[in-house]
Amino acid sequence: MEEINLLRGKQKRYLRAQAHNLRPIFSVGKNGLTQTWLDQLTGALEKRELIKINLQQSAEATVAETKDFIEGHTDIQVVQTIGRVLVLYRPATDTDNQRYSTVVEDM
Repeated sequence: MEEINLLRGKQKRYLRAQAHNLRPIFSVGKNGLTQTWLDQLTGALEKRELIKINLQQSAEATVAETKDFIEGHTDIQVVQTIGRVLVLYRPATDTDNQRYSTVVEDM
């Protein structure tokens, strides 16, 4: 896994503001946390850089467990948790998909 640059407060505030109007596009259900699910998250973040996911009522994992699982197995950063929703950020490697990372880097 590559070195992760942890986000500073100013960067997290910017990303939280950008994520405000986003809808969750992934959810954690009864199937739980798997490598396949992480691969799908990474793919979505490569295209979008910033997404929201939510934990369904049927999910056995807690928000904290989900956060730890994501950050422990990928270079994805959890920018915010609100209830059962997590805001995830990962800079895209393809410059065409870098909507937020160019701004975040300059902060």
